[in-house]
Amino acid sequence: MKKNVFFLTPIVLAAIFLTSCKNDPVTTPPRTDIHLDSTNAQAGRHLVDKDGKTLYFFSNDADGLSNCTGGCATNWPAFNADAAATFSDGLVATDFSTITLASGSKQTTYKGWPLYYYAPGGVAEAAGQTTGEGVNNVWFVAKPNYSIMIANFQLTGNNGINYLSTYAPGDGRTNYFSDGNGNTLYAFAKDSALLNKYTKPDFSNNDNWPIYETENITVPSTLDKSLFVVTTFNGKKQLTYKGWPMYYFGPDNKVRGANKGISIGPAPGTVWPVIVKDAAPAPTP
Repeated sequence: MKKNVFFLTPIVLAAIFLTSCKNDPVTTPPRTDIHLDSTNAQAGRHLVDKDGKTLYFFSNDADGLSNCTGGCATNWPAFNADAAATFSDGLVATDFSTITLASGSKQTTYKGWPLYYYAPGGVAEAAGQTTGEGVNNVWFVAKPNYSIMIANFQLTGNNGINYLSTYAPGDGRTNYFSDGNGNTLYAFAKDSALLNKYTKPDFSNNDNWPIYETENITVPSTLDKSLFVVTTFNGKKQLTYKGWPMYYFGPDNKVRGANKGISIGPAPGTVWPVIVKDAAPAPTP
């Protein structure tokens, strides 16, 4: 018996292929309003909006409120994501929130830091640029994993008195280190280089001045990363700067911008100063 054999011409095959393609659903990538950009080697991985425009933190916002008004707001417009905003891998929606400004407008925050664009002279920075990084040592690209941020905030002791950066009584901002969530970091004046002399071996006094535990060293570009070293104290990792082990003050209660620990001791700043960029290196043991 003869079998009937059918051959499909190239034209017929092409028609079948095109017909099948029309039946396939067209997938559109989901909109991502906030995502991470890793293309800038100097700035490192940082937050950008859906158009690739860089988002920034302001050191004056250590308390989690927007302290950028007037001309500042012209050069650094507030960023506000809409209610249906989406986030890329590596970002968690619960890290984002919204605050209401004095004008009544809204601003998106990330890990407590209000987010801004950079628009020098009112001209918006182009997508992919990070020219606002380090401006006046108070503006920094928004990163998801800072272990150190720079706060520029009023020092107010546990005694309720305001202090200047010299620790003389007075009103004025001091540029000092916080963790990535705006919590103040301190040094203990009796420590030696890379040597914690405060914490007891059993950590029974760690609640008073908890050590800053982290192995991550991610800092603003205005700081020398090589000056940060992770040490080990009785099995726990503690970050140091210029040899100074870093601590929190327990009664600050992890409140953003709180720096009550400066007044502990015979005189403000003599025993538990905040850590600043230009601190003298810790003495050798």
